Amino acid sequence: MMPTILEIIVVVVVIIIITKSFRLQSLLLRSKQEMFGCQRFYRKRTDQLAPSEPQTFSLPAPLPPWPQGQGFALGKINLGELEAVKVSRFKFIWSNNTQDDKKGVTFYKPIGIPDGFYSLGYYCQSNDQPFRGFVLVAREIPFKSESTHISTGIASPALREPVDYTLVWSSNDGSEERFQGCGFFWLPQPPEGYKSIGYLVTRSPKKPKLDKVRCVRADLTERCENYQVILNVGTRFSEFLFQVWSTRPSHQGMLGRGVSVGTFSCNSCWVPGQELPIACLKNLDPTLHAMPNCDQIHALIKHYGPTVFFHPDEIYMPSSVSWFFENGALLFRKGDSVGQSIDVDGSNLPSGGRNDGEFWIDLPSGDRKNSVKSGNLGSAKLYVHVKPALGGTFTDIAMWIFCPFNGPATLKVGVMNYSLSKIGQHVGDWEHFTLRICNFTGELWSIYFSQHSGGVWVNAYDLEYIQGNKAIVYSSKNGHATFPHPGTYIQGSGKLGLGIRNDVACSNFFVDSSTHYELVAAEYLGDGVVSEPGWLQFMRKWGPTIVYDVSILPFGASVFHGKHFHQASS
Repeated sequence: MMPTILEIIVVVVVIIIITKSFRLQSLLLRSKQEMFGCQRFYRKRTDQLAPSEPQTFSLPAPLPPWPQGQGFALGKINLGELEAVKVSRFKFIWSNNTQDDKKGVTFYKPIGIPDGFYSLGYYCQSNDQPFRGFVLVAREIPFKSESTHISTGIASPALREPVDYTLVWSSNDGSEERFQGCGFFWLPQPPEGYKSIGYLVTRSPKKPKLDKVRCVRADLTERCENYQVILNVGTRFSEFLFQVWSTRPSHQGMLGRGVSVGTFSCNSCWVPGQELPIACLKNLDPTLHAMPNCDQIHALIKHYGPTVFFHPDEIYMPSSVSWFFENGALLFRKGDSVGQSIDVDGSNLPSGGRNDGEFWIDLPSGDRKNSVKSGNLGSAKLYVHVKPALGGTFTDIAMWIFCPFNGPATLKVGVMNYSLSKIGQHVGDWEHFTLRICNFTGELWSIYFSQHSGGVWVNAYDLEYIQGNKAIVYSSKNGHATFPHPGTYIQGSGKLGLGIRNDVACSNFFVDSSTHYELVAAEYLGDGVVSEPGWLQFMRKWGPTIVYDVSILPFGASVFHGKHFHQASS
């Protein structure tokens, strides 16, 4: 059945209003930045007393002893020609003290560096978040390098001191004869063939000593990019903002070798897409020896596996894939109106290829259709894909849950709510969240919550925990998107109250992923280590594509539904 004309009109009007609202907000923001240069910089005259230190975050429960094996959670990671250690002890250097300390940003120098290791740059963070930062320090280890000079047979050292420093920015605006309370930001100038990895901050205009930091040979680095803005400062004498950013490797996929160092990037005239003057490290160890082995993976899931809560009014529950097949799911082929039953393990599904529209899965017909749509909570489990992240210094544990049916959406327009009888419905709903584990320590670092066409990373200190170090994941009513806290989330404009509702709440409907899971993929372990189910290589959609054609309206639009497991699993 097609959606009603009223539903279509309401959806299209809301889309237009939201789009225009976003454009207006963008224009107003741009105009405000051009007129006033963002927030005015404010500095207290102090004797450089550190602002109140943010509270240090620790996970709710101690970590267990992990099973033995390779280099996971040993405190250091071999990157090939460099060995890296995570340092989490810091000395206060400077802060842009504001009238509210919690709105400021503080810059720190790493301390407690192990003998033989060297700093690569300083660290900073906002004062309104718990203290859990780190930077990597490095030392050179013996390694047969391709960079050996042919003429001499001597390899260039992996680490070298900079040849100079460039002053990037200072908080002094020229109106003071003395520099008390000011911060000075320095970019190390690397020798030829080397890259700087981070910046230094001092409280005087005197250049830092050259031995305070090391630069890294270029072939041991990867390109990095600005990630999230930490600080915006408008100045009296420049039309540009001075900005401080967190950084990340430019290639973040599971095959990427870039390693985040924890340092920051800063500049006053950066253009999006422009290459930064600093780099991140590169993991040249082909074995990725710091990744967890199979026993360690199971121990991590047992220790950290979240509990997934479904809304108390949810009627479209999850199920296991085998239950879905066993209870009448059908495989259809283009041009054939009769579906084929699917083996319980999916062994008769076409494997490989691409999502070419030739095959799809659908619900059974007849009386069983509605019962299958409702799912079977008792059989539900999480399907786990484990993969390297950030050059093998972190492990991503992607946990997928399957729901036979995705229910209709609810549209919020101000204080009014409209239940859309058809729009949003589709067969075969795959949703996921991802645990990111630090391979230096085995700590849970953050969780990615998948939300329809997007998602968000949430730090461990912003999660809810149900038992020990097991977080809570909330699944939205009908749509099954994942969220870190209960409430109502608007997919659209929350300020205007326009968009699709995502309602999440605690209930008696839940799945404990620490016990109800199946490991289905971990490619880095090698062939045959993890037994992949037959259905995993089904590259087509797990439901028929439904197109809602609203071209009869003057604006024209279309909405389609249909998902497959591999849409976001790579």
